Amino acid sequence: MDYKAMNAKIKDIHEKSGKSRVWIFFDMVHCGRKFGAGYMDYWLYEMYNLNDAERDTYITRGRNYELVKRYNDPNYTDLIDNKIEFNKRFGEFLGRRWIEIRKDNKQEVIDFINEHDFLMAKADLGSCGKTVEKIDCKAEPAEAIYERLVNMERPHFFEEMIVQHPAVSAIYPYAINTVRLVTIQRDGKVHVASACCRFGNYGHSVDNFNSGGMTAPVDEKTGEITDYPIDKTKVLYEKHPMTGAVFKGFVFPMWDQVIEMCTKAAMVVPQVGFIGWDVCFTPDGPVIVEGNDYPGHDLYQLPEHTHDKKGIWPKYQF
Repeated sequence: MDYKAMNAKIKDIHEKSGKSRVWIFFDMVHCGRKFGAGYMDYWLYEMYNLNDAERDTYITRGRNYELVKRYNDPNYTDLIDNKIEFNKRFGEFLGRRWIEIRKDNKQEVIDFINEHDFLMAKADLGSCGKTVEKIDCKAEPAEAIYERLVNMERPHFFEEMIVQHPAVSAIYPYAINTVRLVTIQRDGKVHVASACCRFGNYGHSVDNFNSGGMTAPVDEKTGEITDYPIDKTKVLYEKHPMTGAVFKGFVFPMWDQVIEMCTKAAMVVPQVGFIGWDVCFTPDGPVIVEGNDYPGHDLYQLPEHTHDKKGIWPKYQF
């Protein structure tokens, strides 16, 4: 528990709501005990403005953790977490060539570099796009690129660049924009629980919410963006500030293929039944960027998107 951070949230809530700090503290404790909500959940979902019946509709950090424990065998989660292991098992869903960067395949990697103008270099472990680098294959000799990456602290690999579907690229062309689709698999049956989308901003080459991107809820049955996206500073966007593209009402292309693909992928490692799939869209169909065996729970039910004060916890009852 970071008590300094918790006290800062209590102060912020007090200033916004006018409620006493003592009341907020004890209400936080109540929500933690009854709903598994941490102080960040309490602050983010504005639980101080909700009654218990409304609070009970939200998936909280505690509830998310219980789902992970129930559905994901820790002996198998490395097959999802480790990006190299993931690519080995989910190759049919990637839609792009890739290659490990190892000491024993130097010439093969150099040949791969020389075949391309640009490549994405990724570490086997990492999150929020922090271990991803776009490589200009013509900017330096292929052998120099290989030597730099093969000697990195973590094992790395190359992936071909993804070509984005023109309809999605028209909204924001500088990053591969993705949908996070959550599936729950149990006894050979797959349930699609929820979905949200992420778009980049400010010319950044990633769409991550923590890197200046924005997020909006998506109807998991139809692929339609159902509300305006929001960034981490809680700014809502009716249109993308760089392209003027309208978000709400946009339907991601080939959504039936997204559902089919993720349902099939959910059975590849059946011991890991609770996964958040990062999906992107190409002219030839949707592809999987990566899987997450500890799916985030916050982006799907932000207060700005839950106008009826109801979260998505009921969708996860499977």
